[in-house]
Amino acid sequence: MPPGSAEFVAVRDGLINAARLAGYGHIELPVFEQTALFARGVGESTDVVSKEMWTFADRNGESFTLRPEGTAGVMRAVIQHGLDKSGQLPLKLCYAGPFFRYERPQAGRYRQLQQVGIEAIGVDDPALDAEVIAIADAGFRGLGLDGFRLEITSLGDETCRPQYRDLLQEFLLGLPLDEETRRRAQINPLRVLDDKRPEVRELTANAPLMIDHLSESAKTHFEQVLAHLDALGVPYVVNPRMVRGLDYYTKTTFEFVHDKLGAQSGIGGGGRYDGLMAELGGQPLSGIGFGIGVDRTVLALAAEGKAAADPARCQVYGIALGDAAKARLVALAGDLRGAGISVDLAYGGRGMKGAMKGADRSGAKYTLVLGDRDLEEHSIGVKEMATGEQRQVPLGEVIGVLRSALGN
Repeated sequence: MPPGSAEFVAVRDGLINAARLAGYGHIELPVFEQTALFARGVGESTDVVSKEMWTFADRNGESFTLRPEGTAGVMRAVIQHGLDKSGQLPLKLCYAGPFFRYERPQAGRYRQLQQVGIEAIGVDDPALDAEVIAIADAGFRGLGLDGFRLEITSLGDETCRPQYRDLLQEFLLGLPLDEETRRRAQINPLRVLDDKRPEVRELTANAPLMIDHLSESAKTHFEQVLAHLDALGVPYVVNPRMVRGLDYYTKTTFEFVHDKLGAQSGIGGGGRYDGLMAELGGQPLSGIGFGIGVDRTVLALAAEGKAAADPARCQVYGIALGDAAKARLVALAGDLRGAGISVDLAYGGRGMKGAMKGADRSGAKYTLVLGDRDLEEHSIGVKEMATGEQRQVPLGEVIGVLRSALGN
């Protein structure tokens, strides 16, 4: 809601603009999909699927789910509409909107959360991985955020993950785990390394790590991603224990963390998902993307004492004194808006004192004051709010004067 919504919009648009500068085109996704899409794409062992999805049956008894994340929906759309066959690869897409998780609301964690995401599909190139990460980094820095860090690792590929999975599973099943955690270790042992409970983290402190068991091809891929990030000037920290909350990630995996947000410190993250498209019935093309929390980015900016939005509601505020002056000022406001200047007016016949209070609250840089006598003289008062200085300007010149003063 205003005035806070201005900050939300500035953050969302700033993150999206960083993607558009790299050639990513907008895709608008459905708010709900068939439940099977997320069960197959995200992974049944994940908390997202097993605990956090908003799922319901329609009138025909078919199961649908409010989207918990964006990648699976993008891949479904790409496959359904043949977008991967209609042009040059990689296919670059970006999106923004609400996503839904059934979990306990708290600061930075909402049941309806807002995200910006991008996906680059069809090419397995370490330079593309670095581009995706750099877009997120540029989006944050373009908003003025700088108190975050990028954590990155590799989750290996099909040449080394099966062997590592067996090794990790053998280690975990030798621990005194509770029944639910043991079941998770049998389904997807990587999920156990993502457990936040102190007792589980203590038990798994010496667990084998994927980054120490990468194949030569996966290791080379990761080293090249880091080299490209170095060339792009994107700072990072390698975190071998990082596990993302979705099953489809392979190779490059990353998260942006802001320590001033407490428990909900993740402000965005993503990774490569080379097997997802084939898993969902498409051709075996690779992909990489990210999801950034708009809500959490807003909170991170506030934690740093910064704001991405201009608090002003408009650039110019108009006050009319008299009916004839009001009619002329309404028309002038339309002309100013047509010239790209944001304008609000004092409506309701308020007196000068009340109207000036409205001008102050609007945050406008200039206030226009027009009375019936000014009309007779074909002039208008232009007041600079920062200095309080007011001067008369010919009505025919006021648009040009304001455009010049505002840099429009």
